[in-house]
Amino acid sequence: MEFRGFLSLCVLVFISFPKFAHSSLQLPGWLGEKKTHGSVLQLKKGAPFSGFDPTRVTQLSWRPRAFIYKNFLSDEECDHLIALARDNLEKSMVADNESGKSIMSEVRTSSGMFLGKKQDEIVATIEARIAAWTFLPEENGEAIQILHYEHGQKYEPHFDYFHDKVNQELGGHRVATVLMYLSNVEKGGETVFPNAESKMSQPKDDNWSDCAKNGYAVKPSKGDALLFFSLHPDATTDRRSLHGSCPVIEGEKWSATKWIHVRSFDKPTRAAASGECVDEDANCPRWAAAGECKKNPLYMVGSEDSYGYCRKSCKVC
Repeated sequence: MEFRGFLSLCVLVFISFPKFAHSSLQLPGWLGEKKTHGSVLQLKKGAPFSGFDPTRVTQLSWRPRAFIYKNFLSDEECDHLIALARDNLEKSMVADNESGKSIMSEVRTSSGMFLGKKQDEIVATIEARIAAWTFLPEENGEAIQILHYEHGQKYEPHFDYFHDKVNQELGGHRVATVLMYLSNVEKGGETVFPNAESKMSQPKDDNWSDCAKNGYAVKPSKGDALLFFSLHPDATTDRRSLHGSCPVIEGEKWSATKWIHVRSFDKPTRAAASGECVDEDANCPRWAAAGECKKNPLYMVGSEDSYGYCRKSCKVC
């Protein structure tokens, strides 16, 4: 099926879910002849729990298309993701618009790290739940990135789709982003959409930061997840998807990001097919020198299920 048609179908199905009554929703799952009942859609037999409850999803905006899922993660899941990342944080990078390489920039001042895909049972469960909610295959998603923002740290408004050809070759454009809030923030740290059509209609009082008043904004709330699309249903880029992370004014902000592409992003599809021993990120030599091959092996080296991003620098091929 052509991608545009597939994406349009996914969006139509997704939009229709909140219309079902909580007790009457009956959906055929990917369980052979079996059906799942209630408000939970489950993935293939033997997979970790990946259900989602459409009654907790609210549409925030149509331009861009954005939705909030209340309590997508439990407190325990949030704390677990933070614990996995806390000792492995590095300065956050951005993709250069020309070369596609990851570079340091003052537009993004947070710190972060990537988990390994299916790093443990909890991570695998969250990844499956994201796929069930978005109706986009797990293999199209990048590994989850954990981000930490301290006082004054931010990410200036930007697009999640790519401007360079290098990154577009790795799974195509990012079609959707799922941003999971792992902590509450006392003040600031909102996600803001400066180009959102509904930005002027959202009421805001003094509890919002000045940054948040520049567009449609979402306050971080521990466990909530924000889904927004960077492409229109016809696969063209959506300039209303411009978004940023407002500076943290009081407290700290932890979040987890899952970027989802139009095609498979899994390592075996790319690296194994070519047979080349390569690094997938320009920072791999520096990370390897800092000991990340041992500290973060699933991301750097990989596993039986997926290739690592820095196999060459970690000298495993």
